[in-house]
Amino acid sequence: MANTTVLVVDDERNITQLARMYLTADGFRVETAATGADALRHAHASPPDLVVLDLMLPDIDGWEVCRRLRSNGGDIPIIILSARTDDVDKIVGLELGADDYVTKPFNPRELVARVRAVLRRSQAEKRPARVIELDGLRINTEGRDVWVSGHAVELRPKEYDLLVTLAHSPGVVFDRDRLLHLVWGYDYLGDSRTIDVHVAGLREKIAGCAVRIQTVWSVGYKLVVEEPSDPPPPAETSPRNTPARG
Repeated sequence: MANTTVLVVDDERNITQLARMYLTADGFRVETAATGADALRHAHASPPDLVVLDLMLPDIDGWEVCRRLRSNGGDIPIIILSARTDDVDKIVGLELGADDYVTKPFNPRELVARVRAVLRRSQAEKRPARVIELDGLRINTEGRDVWVSGHAVELRPKEYDLLVTLAHSPGVVFDRDRLLHLVWGYDYLGDSRTIDVHVAGLREKIAGCAVRIQTVWSVGYKLVVEEPSDPPPPAETSPRNTPARG
């Protein structure tokens, strides 16, 4: 990890110093920024391999920094580090494109473990080239391209990984733990509800085809292809009464 740069963005000097100490000891190169504007300038001038991002910054808040880093297809891994512990804050962070969410106060060793886990997932080699085609859904796994009814659809990285995992085995039920292991990695330490957030986003984005992500209650999810409904049978007509011929 000697050539791997982590940008730690926080206006509390004790936090940046603590993160720097433990990340450096683990072999990372660490840069710091105290404001959102500084973080964006740094990311533009010399993109880091990962960003640890506080939400409560003195100028541009962390939500906006995350959104700007993700705009135009930016794929730098982001771990949000915040004292805000409400589920809604975690969900918003994940919806904006963050890869993980760590709450303060935090164990610095856990932060290092999460940094390593997120980097391993983001740096994993691509699967062999293959096109997956289901009714109205087409996925090019080499270019990570997705089309729904002939229209290109833009997915967030984990939305794409989740869709491909399910599309490889249509009709197969995946429980939550298995999806976390396959998509987020065996060492994922975050909230399992991140799956629900990503499924909700996927359902909206692939709604234009017959492919659906179906909830299997108390278990997990499976991908199904809806069969077109059969047209109603033609109405029966009563034979006309004809006069008897004598």
